[in-house]
Amino acid sequence: TKVIAPMPGTILAVNKAVGDAVNAGDIIVILEAMKMENEIVAPAAGTIKQILVQKGSNVDTDAVLAVIG
Repeated sequence: TKVIAPMPGTILAVNKAVGDAVNAGDIIVILEAMKMENEIVAPAAGTIKQILVQKGSNVDTDAVLAVIG
């Protein structure tokens, strides 16, 4: 399952690491867009397989932020 950026912005924080177990709704990253902090949550339960961004990264709409397996 891919965690997708809903809008362009800057990554303020990465709250999970590869190997972490997550439940649906757990916050994975904080994305700043238009001066607002948006919590990007896990769409499904599983284990983090990949984190594709780091703090300070700029992302576009629909960029893959993480992969849950």
